[in-house]
Amino acid sequence: MSSIVSPCISICKIDPATGLCYGCSRTNEEKKLWKDVNIKDEWKLNNLKKIQTRMSGLQLETFNESYKHKTVYGISLIKKKKLEQK
Repeated sequence: MSSIVSPCISICKIDPATGLCYGCSRTNEEKKLWKDVNIKDEWKLNNLKKIQTRMSGLQLETFNESYKHKTVYGISLIKKKKLEQK
């Protein structure tokens, strides 16, 4: 089992122009690879760096804040807020 936390921050919607997720900036193929048990942590770490280069400004700030929360508490800030609203 990988110790690298998935970059999904619970904003799962693909930008039709770029093919990238609005939340994590991954392609659908990258999302599939993250779930592949044969993918090495080295690939995941490289992919984390790569997706962050695709972001800037508020998107990058929001991603970093939510991803950090997810790595510490096991849940993204967005998902936490959605659960609190229920």
